Amino acid sequence: MRLATFNLLHGRSLSDGNVHADRVAAAVADLDADVLGLQEVDRAQPRSGLLDLTAIAAEAMGAPAHRFAAAVVGTPGEKWQPWRSDDDNAHPLYGIALISRWPVLRWQITQLPAAPVRSPVWIPGPGGGLMMLKDEPRVLIAAVIDAPTGPMTVANTHLSFVPGWNVRQLRAAVRALRGLPAPRILLGDLNMPSGPVRAFSGWRPLARKATYPSPAPRAQLDHILADPRGAGLLGPVLQVRTPAVGVSDHRPLVVHLDPPPAD
Repeated sequence: MRLATFNLLHGRSLSDGNVHADRVAAAVADLDADVLGLQEVDRAQPRSGLLDLTAIAAEAMGAPAHRFAAAVVGTPGEKWQPWRSDDDNAHPLYGIALISRWPVLRWQITQLPAAPVRSPVWIPGPGGGLMMLKDEPRVLIAAVIDAPTGPMTVANTHLSFVPGWNVRQLRAAVRALRGLPAPRILLGDLNMPSGPVRAFSGWRPLARKATYPSPAPRAQLDHILADPRGAGLLGPVLQVRTPAVGVSDHRPLVVHLDPPPAD
């Protein structure tokens, strides 16, 4: 069983700043994941060629089950507003996605509100620097998956960059997953290192490896966590990878597990 999380940066290549469907597909196919959580996902955005990045990734995986969850309508960094209902789906959207090669028995979406104040963020590159940015609302998408080893819950999220507020969102995410079947896995860009993630969630990291920035990773912002309750059903970790895939400023995080067979 291979689980992966990948902050896609809307499919943008750092080499030329462009978005190409074939590059996104190749990056996802290289992961060979059975379940994949994607963050910073565009749908019908001009900056990414109006592509449906979730559908492209699902096709590359050979995954029939997939769902996109919008966090905002419009383009982050430009003009946007919080996603409110399906009536917004005719507009450019930005959010997260969860993709599975195995059937999904149930989906659950949980909204995670944005921080109420602007916060200082360092923006690299020309025209960057320390800027006061408005936080975006976040979302948690969970699936109860009919895996070969039996039902399990896998969720994906992208938490706030605002220190403290992301802790509040993490705790809300963990609470939202408690009623779903074990074993329970949380994938995502949590915007904090593994120490605080474990301390504030109570969940066990399945991998400790730097994922950001992608050319020479120094920090782990991307995580795969397991709820200790029922984690024995996941089996041991056989391999952890953070491959260089040529897309995004994050590296994907891939964990290969060896769960025992279902009874």
